[in-house]
Amino acid sequence: MLEFVIPGVPVGKGRPRAAKRGKHIQLYTPAKTVTYESTVALAGYQAMAGRPPLAGPVAATLTIRLPIPASWSKRKQAAALTGAELPTKKPDADNVVKAIFDAFNGVVWIDDTQVVDMVVRKRYAEVPGVAVQIAAVEFIPQDLLGAQ
Repeated sequence: MLEFVIPGVPVGKGRPRAAKRGKHIQLYTPAKTVTYESTVALAGYQAMAGRPPLAGPVAATLTIRLPIPASWSKRKQAAALTGAELPTKKPDADNVVKAIFDAFNGVVWIDDTQVVDMVVRKRYAEVPGVAVQIAAVEFIPQDLLGAQ
């Protein structure tokens, strides 16, 4: 199993933007997304420690840790740290996952199509970041899964 933390405030993958260049329209990725994906890829490279990208099916568990708003009362901040107050604001969990998975392509795994099991949590934390766990998925016979 591979376990590591992506440092910094999590960022959702931004939609491609369009800019007119003369008679042509050029699509580009927002700078904030590019910067975050670079941070994610670096964390992945460091965690892999020179090993090649994983091959085969993998399971991914991501805990998205968002900063607690400083404007909140001490009571509400304490509730956020205990999990009584949950983050129902941006960034969307699925957009953060997309940014991370795209950045992991060719670094942690060959392609994000290899992810067959996924658990995603979004919580408040004193130190923002994303806790990542990646594990190879072993073969499980269908009859053990309850399939008919």
